[in-house]
Amino acid sequence: MKFLKAIASVGILFLSSGVSAADSKRGENKEQDALNDIQTGMAGMQQAAKDPALLAQLIQDMQDPELMAEAKKMMESPEFKKQMKKMEGSKDFKESTKKAREAMKDPATAARMEAQMEHMLTKGQDQLKDNAKNQMADAMQAMNNPDVMAQAAKMMSDPDFQKNMAKMAQDPAFKNYMTAMQDMMKDPDAKKRMERMSEQLKSAM
Repeated sequence: MKFLKAIASVGILFLSSGVSAADSKRGENKEQDALNDIQTGMAGMQQAAKDPALLAQLIQDMQDPELMAEAKKMMESPEFKKQMKKMEGSKDFKESTKKAREAMKDPATAARMEAQMEHMLTKGQDQLKDNAKNQMADAMQAMNNPDVMAQAAKMMSDPDFQKNMAKMAQDPAFKNYMTAMQDMMKDPDAKKRMERMSEQLKSAM
């Protein structure tokens, strides 16, 4: 897959870069903010190259229109472009880019990296699903508390909450919870608990 090859290329580039983000109060210096954004992005890619769940989350976040719009806005700022140009002109960056390109020219290396990335992504997606299932189970357990049930009913009866539900449904992360709920409903006992909880919520509302 071309997309995964691109991710692998970026992974090599960022792994070979030894940049760390500097401490600075955001807003005081736009150029420093841009530099910090670049460094934070690189650090994130370095971590994602080692953490399957983070990699899967990164790919998932790229499906969020709002997040991508914010990222595009950030990258189109003059300060960001200026800092990127500086970094691209550095010796370390050029050497890292050269190494990445050379590595991807070798079909065997490219295929191995793509396979590794696909494996990591699949593993990470499974981890995100498991996390969503665990959180759903914890939420159901918490609903046994009458106070929590009352708070949930109050929140869900709020018109603003209902308006936001449509927006929440578009969030890729929300889909993980929906999938987790569907999987839980396959268990007869969990289905009964879910139906009982639903009836309690309706009564409380």
